[in-house]
This record gives sequence, C-alpha cells and structure tokens, in this order.
Amino acid sequence: MRTMYGRGRPLRAAIYTCCLAAFLFFGYDQGVFGGILQNKHWLEQFDHPSDTITGITVASYCFGAFFGCILNIFIGDYFGRRKMIWIAMGFIFIGASLQTSAYTLSHLIIGRIITGLGTGIDSSTVPMYQSELSKKENRGQVVSWEIWFIGIGIVLAYWIDYGFSYVDSDVAFRAPIGIQLIFAVVVTIIVWGLPESPRWLAKRGRIDEAREVLCAVFDVPDDDPWVLSEIRAIEAAIAIERGSGAGTVSALFKNDILQTRKRTILAWFGLFMNQWSGINLVIYYMPTVLVVNVGMSPGRAQLIAGFVELMFPIGNTLPALYLDRMGRKRTMMIGCTILSICMLFISVLLSVNKPACSSASIAFFFIYLLVFGATINVVPWVWGPEILPLEARAKGTAVSVSSHWIWNACIVLITPILINRIGWKTYLIFMILLALFVPGVWYFYPETSGLSLEEIDNIFLPEGHKVNPGEYDAVLGGDVTPDSEKGGLRKTEEKV
Repeated sequence: MRTMYGRGRPLRAAIYTCCLAAFLFFGYDQGVFGGILQNKHWLEQFDHPSDTITGITVASYCFGAFFGCILNIFIGDYFGRRKMIWIAMGFIFIGASLQTSAYTLSHLIIGRIITGLGTGIDSSTVPMYQSELSKKENRGQVVSWEIWFIGIGIVLAYWIDYGFSYVDSDVAFRAPIGIQLIFAVVVTIIVWGLPESPRWLAKRGRIDEAREVLCAVFDVPDDDPWVLSEIRAIEAAIAIERGSGAGTVSALFKNDILQTRKRTILAWFGLFMNQWSGINLVIYYMPTVLVVNVGMSPGRAQLIAGFVELMFPIGNTLPALYLDRMGRKRTMMIGCTILSICMLFISVLLSVNKPACSSASIAFFFIYLLVFGATINVVPWVWGPEILPLEARAKGTAVSVSSHWIWNACIVLITPILINRIGWKTYLIFMILLALFVPGVWYFYPETSGLSLEEIDNIFLPEGHKVNPGEYDAVLGGDVTPDSEKGGLRKTEEKV
C-alpha cells in the first residue's frame, strides 16, 4: 500500500486536503470567468464578443467537462481513483496554460475545452474516492466539505478578479486564469502519497490491500471487528453486483435486481436539479445580470457580485457540519421551495422596471445563494456516489456528473441571450422548475443519511434478496451465492 502520511489522523488529513484542493480548483475555475467578462482588457483583447459568442466561450469549458465524464465512464475503473485524479490534473495543466496565453478566441476556447476535460474527470472521481474512504457516520459531512470548497473557490476567484481589475493591462485577466495552476500542482503532489480506494482494490481481487488501507486510514488493527465487518460487507456487495452483471456500461441502464437503472437515473437527475435551479446564471453572469438587469456600472457590479458570492460558502457551512443529521430529502425539499420563492420575487421586482425595485432584487440574490449553498449545492453530489451500487459506481458517478456539465453548458450558453432578450422572465423558468422538483424528491428519492454504502443497496433490493449483516459470512462462505439469472442471492444446495 502506498502512503507517505503515516496512519490514522495524518493520513485522513492528507486525503481530505487532496480532495478539498481538487474542489477548490473546481470552484475557482467555475468562478474566474464570471469576473472577467466585463473586464475592459478582456473585451478589447477578444474584440467585444456578442452575447452568443460569449455563451459559446463560457460553455466550451462545460462541454469539455461533459466529455471528461464520458471518458471516465470507459477508463475510470481500469486506472483506479488515484490515477484518474493524476490524469485530470494533466489535462488541467495543459488547458490552463493555453487559456492564460490566449490571444484569440479559438486559442482560448481550445484551452477551456482541455481544462474542462480535466475538471470532468476530477469532479466525477473525487467525491467517489472520498465516499469510499469515509465511515457512514460522517460520509455526508466530509463530502459536503468538498462542496463547501467549491464555494470558497468561486468567492476567491471573484475577489482575485476584482483585485486584478485595477491592473491596467491584460494581466488583469491573464493572472486570475493562471492562478488555477497552483491548485493543480498541490493536488498532483499530495495524491502521490495517498492509498487507493479499498472498494476499488476489492473489486480487483486485492482484498489484503483493501484491508490494509482501511486499517491505515482509521488506525485500527487488521483484526478489528469494524474492519472485518466492512470487508465482509464489501465482498458480499461485490458478489451480489457481479451476479447481476452491474459492472458493464450497458448494465447502468439494466432493470436488474439491484435497480441499477433507477439508481443511475436518480444520481443523474440529482445534478440535473442542481443545474436547473438557475445557479450558473448567478455564478457565471452575476456582474452581467447586475449591469444589464439592475443597471449598475461594471465596477460596482463586480464589487456587489463578490459580496453576493460570499453567501455561497456561508450557506454551505451548515451541511458541511450537520448534513448527516439534517437528512438528504428534507434538505433538498426545503431548499427547492425557498429558491423557487426567491426566483419569484426577483422576477416580480425586475418586472417593475424601477431603480428601487431592481436594487431590492439584489437582496433575493443574496438569499438565493445562501440557501442554495446550504441545500441543493450539496445533496446531489453526496447522493450520486452513495446511491449507486459498487460495481456501477465509477461509471454511474461519471454518468451522473455528466448531467451537471451538459446542463451547465446549456445554461451558460443560453443565459446571456435570455438576459438580453427576455430579461426578468428568465427567472420564471427556474421558479417553475424548482417548484416541480419538490414533489419529485419526495416521491422518488430514498433517505440515505446514516447508512453504509452496502446498507443503501438493501433499500433497492426486493424482499427476500436483502443482505443483513449476519448474512455476509453466508454469502462469502457458500451457503448463499449470487444468482446470475435473477441477480441477488439464492441458497446453495448441499451436495450429498
């Protein structure tokens, strides 16, 4: 087992630092462009692009990330979690360098696509890696911290953009873009000394290494009852999932005993809700919204946008500390309800078309980002890796995160056009969708707080096929075996 950080707390701290740095980069890269779209040097360098060209330029990063997720579907399980993080950082080094040195839009767009490829791999690998190295009692909390760092990255990007806006040269936009390379360097160095996911090792038949990783991460002896139970649970889950053929790409959409198709759709739709809440209208285009819809000057708009974005990590602090107590479903339903109300008030206030009412709408942008950070920003990212069965987790997580990026691309592509063409009516689209998400979450999604990844399998297995902790030994000892025709388990007949 590879580790440079010892055992127990130092090793867990290194894992957390690597994952948090990866998501700090993720947030920074999402936020950095929003703060330079109104920068005069950027506009002059790229010949004042139209709203359509601006949308294409911003969306190119998201399209790249979408294809990064698709790439991860096919190679993620082969290379493992650590190597995929390295591959992601390689794309990011190349893409960020091209963006920083761009003098034409085509040059810039190619750089954004390549950076996006790395971000797609990164964002569909890191939450899964973190989930598989966490105990059930705090899995939601530690993954929530990753999402909290997305908010920190976005805010950091906005304020760096604002600071560099006073530089009277093209350094005003090149330096903020180039700074993202620092985060990629940090992740690349730290991940070198980290262990592989124990669940990935177990899937490859490397059970002793998987046990060794669990013992090292949680600093317990190899005969610790929790480690023995965890290894038995992982092996039993693998036995069930292989019996149902859950490891292939086509199996993601197979209506098997594990309900893999339903679970893949739930993971995918979680991040669909995340995007169609309207968040990237705020993240990428907040200064543009304040200039076009509210009537502010570009300088003041960028300053106010920086304060609005601060609400993101502040709101995210609550689930980062308490998500496993708050519950997944309730948090999502409350969040969708409040965000729908915020979009309604923003629409109404902007429709009046008076300076006082337009300025008042800013308050609801503050509330929107605060509530989004505390609810819809977090839960779908936690749901994805934990809802999916182990055999389908790498491919299924990549599919679910591809939803984030393809709809992210769609929204950032159409947003500048919508803002300029239909104005306040844009927010009504998101208001309606958010209201519709509430009954959808209530009816279709299970509550997964406080359950191990193997216990979540039992939610989806039908009666008669559920595996209780006491049955793990039976599964592995031969009294119960995978049913290759129906999936799940069946009793093994004794031979006379």
